[in-house]
Amino acid sequence: NHEPRTTNHEPRTTNHEPRTTNHEPRTTNRQQSTDNQKYLIRLKRIGLISDTHGWLDEAVFHHFKDVDEIWHAGDFGSLELASKLAAFKPLKAVYGNIDGPELRHLYPETLSWTCEDVKVAMIHIGGYPGKYSKEGKALILEEKPQLFITGHSHILKIQYDQSLRCLHINPGAAGKQGWHKVCTLVRITIDQADIRDADVIEFNKNPGNGDGGERWEVRGGR
Repeated sequence: NHEPRTTNHEPRTTNHEPRTTNHEPRTTNRQQSTDNQKYLIRLKRIGLISDTHGWLDEAVFHHFKDVDEIWHAGDFGSLELASKLAAFKPLKAVYGNIDGPELRHLYPETLSWTCEDVKVAMIHIGGYPGKYSKEGKALILEEKPQLFITGHSHILKIQYDQSLRCLHINPGAAGKQGWHKVCTLVRITIDQADIRDADVIEFNKNPGNGDGGERWEVRGGR
């Protein structure tokens, strides 16, 4: 006469939630190194120079020692000077109005290329925003650069043309010949599509004559 036994025990439940962790997927040193290399490859320091007219001060080598490339906007003045720059760093250049047949054979009148994600165009006599030369304006309209580099005037200019969405840079003159009071260079960084860290460098055009020609000044900005 025994009835089947029943129990009052409910199935046991726990209050424990499934465990989660806050750990992000780990990256290896090799992955991090590769990422850093990709970033560094896409960042370049550029030294801009123009109108050397056959004279190259040692200050140029000092201020351009850490750049990746040198861009010369014409009026080298001598093949020897161009060769010295090309032996020092990778060189992109155009010839200027005083440059002879040898330099015109090596370098073009105009040059257009892409550096990182920035389209660049360069010509010696190109003018500046609001007063472009005929050839300079034609080059801009044809190539549509984000960076337009000129020389010739011996006047340093860094000016953005809002209407053409183009940054114009004339690094001034780095040689002795001309009416300019000081020699000038420009350094920039091109980081993907960003042009930044513009340094304006000034040094005296008559070193060694007692006027303090070894002095220089670097002014930085964006």
